[in-house]
Amino acid sequence: MELVEQFEAARPRLMSLAFRIVGSRHDAEDAVQTAWVRAQTTDLTEVANADAWFTTVTARLCLDQIRSRRRRGEIPLDIEDVPDGRLSADEAFLHREEVSRALLVLLRELSPRQRVAYVLHDLFRVPFDEVAAVLDTNPGSAKKLASRARGRLRGAQEVSDGNAEHFEIVEAFLAAARGGDIARLVTLMAPDAVRTADPRLLPTDAPTTVQGAAAVAAETTRFVDRIAAAVPVFVDGQPGAVIAPGGHPAALVRFTIDAGLVAGVDITPYVRGVLTLPH
Repeated sequence: MELVEQFEAARPRLMSLAFRIVGSRHDAEDAVQTAWVRAQTTDLTEVANADAWFTTVTARLCLDQIRSRRRRGEIPLDIEDVPDGRLSADEAFLHREEVSRALLVLLRELSPRQRVAYVLHDLFRVPFDEVAAVLDTNPGSAKKLASRARGRLRGAQEVSDGNAEHFEIVEAFLAAARGGDIARLVTLMAPDAVRTADPRLLPTDAPTTVQGAAAVAAETTRFVDRIAAAVPVFVDGQPGAVIAPGGHPAALVRFTIDAGLVAGVDITPYVRGVLTLPH
């Protein structure tokens, strides 16, 4: 098979892999296209497994990308100023590939090496000797990185008995908000419930504080797209949500629950290190 045919046959898998590592269709396309350029300028006649070579090069490029982001500090997503339709492209790719929004969010909480090891081995069944080649380490260390990532994922998926009821309330609140069920939302909230939000996350005409269950419920109709991209999570150990359009965490939603009702909703910009995800 000619090189171009080999690479084009591998491209969909490489895109799927790269998207899960870098979390962006645009960046995944960059990594895959750069891998193709390198394939064209490399003598692959002595390469026993071209697909493995494509995977290794693509994954290394993705690793470089996420390391670079960490060094310069990732800026929280501004959901009021998203350029050139990239979020919508990520959202479309996420749905087409049936990628878990929650998984993409949690992968951002891992170190770059843990993230690559987990995606390659656990999601794409890449052998550990090939994972080690990507990470410039030995198979034993690659196994440890994947194991640590797996452990964090498993630990994050455990819902304690004490929080289970509150988490169900949060899930019910988000489901009603997505469906525009105002009446149901009102029944889930205390009559004097309050919604507060960081003004950076709101349109200029939206109030930072909304009081009363009916008013809070009615306001949710303004933010259907954001609510559709909300994932139930634990925020600082308490049931909450993260708004993650296209899998990019943008805002945290903390709920205050009293006597089985939502008494407060507080929306703040996303920060790394406060999320754990339930099963």
